[in-house]
Amino acid sequence: MPGSGMSYAPMAPDEPFETTNDAVLGGRLRLRQPLRGHRVGHDAILLAAATGAHAGEHAVDLGSGVGGAGLALAVRVPALKVTLVEIDAGLCALASGNAERNGLAERVNAVACDVEDTSALAAAGLASGSIDHVLMNPPFNDARRQNASPDPRRRLAHVAGPGLLSRWVAAADWLLKPNGSLTLIWRADGRDAVLAALSAAFGDIVMMPVYPRAGAAAIRVLVRALKASDPAARHDAPALVLNDDNGKPTAAAEAVLRHAAPLPLA
Repeated sequence: MPGSGMSYAPMAPDEPFETTNDAVLGGRLRLRQPLRGHRVGHDAILLAAATGAHAGEHAVDLGSGVGGAGLALAVRVPALKVTLVEIDAGLCALASGNAERNGLAERVNAVACDVEDTSALAAAGLASGSIDHVLMNPPFNDARRQNASPDPRRRLAHVAGPGLLSRWVAAADWLLKPNGSLTLIWRADGRDAVLAALSAAFGDIVMMPVYPRAGAAAIRVLVRALKASDPAARHDAPALVLNDDNGKPTAAAEAVLRHAAPLPLA
């Protein structure tokens, strides 16, 4: 696929950085991750919860970082095979270690390559049209509107060059079987951009807005779409509200973030 105008060369795996060992999903998953830069948060866990998958299928997490979303999905779905794709070789090494640390290495593997390089994906054993499900949390901050982080890993994970979403969706299209599912999380104010990116190859689109609390503006949208399906078929799923009026997690959010419950999109 064509380049984006940004540098996406993999970082060296031996580039030094401090790490922490953190528990997510109420302790069901332990992740070693960088102390600074991009860290696993609600977005990764919500993405996993929105991804529908079954035992014996194969899911690919594009831009997986240290593996938060893909590993959370593997925890929820027994016997699901998961491939974690991450351009940063250092983070990819952490993802591989996290799979081992959580007893998932037999069915979860991590590969260091560019999401947009289909030749590299094929060389890593991910053949075109072979995957049941793709999940992704692409970089979605616009460098023209938001200040980019000086941390190179955080900048790579957060800042999107022009056309990045469309190219990642095209990579998902290349990977997926007919009627395979793509699940992604994006900025809530970028809903139209998501629909535009999906329009060429995906349909049966379901969108779920995520609100920090009732009455506030939505901050994220979770999207599930099927390859080569009816592009006119789309609807909204009931919204997810993360916190109540007292700032405490809602029961629905607790079920997903602490107890590994799936969301209706799944």
